[in-house]
Amino acid sequence: MEYIAAAIDMADAIRFVLHTTIRTVYPRFYPQEVVDFFCAHHSREHILEGIASGNMGVLIDGGEIIGTGCFHGNQITGVYVLPEYQNRGCGTMIMDYLEKKIAENYCTVELDASLAAVFLYEHRGYRTIGHGKYDLENGVQLVYEKMEKKL
Repeated sequence: MEYIAAAIDMADAIRFVLHTTIRTVYPRFYPQEVVDFFCAHHSREHILEGIASGNMGVLIDGGEIIGTGCFHGNQITGVYVLPEYQNRGCGTMIMDYLEKKIAENYCTVELDASLAAVFLYEHRGYRTIGHGKYDLENGVQLVYEKMEKKL
């Protein structure tokens, strides 16, 4: 496995990783409105913006994109691994890379953690510094943890 910079021609494969992971994992923690919100948020255009920033990468195994990660400043803005590759160290590999890149310019890293990922981040030394909520349609709220780690 290797983690490399994302390129424009990878946008559709990255979208597949994002949407597959969201549609498989998030329903265990969130209502359908939240799942739909995240899939809409991770549009092809949004992915292309991440690629253009130079801060998005992909984890490749056997020529297949199986995970992705992105950051902006000192904030990790997303880490996703296809469900069939989870619990194999793939997320750790992506997080190690992102934290190392952020540490080049910052002494702390921040992220907004989905309910599905809070324990993963706590295990990596992150601590909750706040709670967030975002109002969606039908009175549904997206809730998440604001987390931080000293590098």
